Amino acid sequence: MTSSRTHLRIDASLCGDLVEVGDRAAIATLEASEAMRVDDRGLIHGSFVFGLADYAAMVAVNDPNVVLGAAEVKFLAPVVVGEVMRASARVIEEKGKRRIAEVIAHVGEKAVFSGTFVTFVLEQHVLDS
Repeated sequence: MTSSRTHLRIDASLCGDLVEVGDRAAIATLEASEAMRVDDRGLIHGSFVFGLADYAAMVAVNDPNVVLGAAEVKFLAPVVVGEVMRASARVIEEKGKRRIAEVIAHVGEKAVFSGTFVTFVLEQHVLDS
């Protein structure tokens, strides 16, 4: 297993824990917590599902200077407090500085999210540009 070279200070309680880092691929999990709840029925805000998927995509690219440029996503099913999401990402295209990653997130066998993330690998940290 390769180790992550990016997003090293991310808060795992908000964006997930890495389960696997491979060649142009990554898997991360996140348990939906009370802090993510938006209503009395336990529904969590979609931004946490997106954050998990984005994190998996960034680690699949696995460059310290990777940034997100665009995303096309679909929320396929709701997630509730206590459920564990698992996002699997893989880089499907590389061209110059651009990398495209596909991500799908599941709760158990149920797909809850899918997306295509367009990322860019910069020559230096985005804040140094």
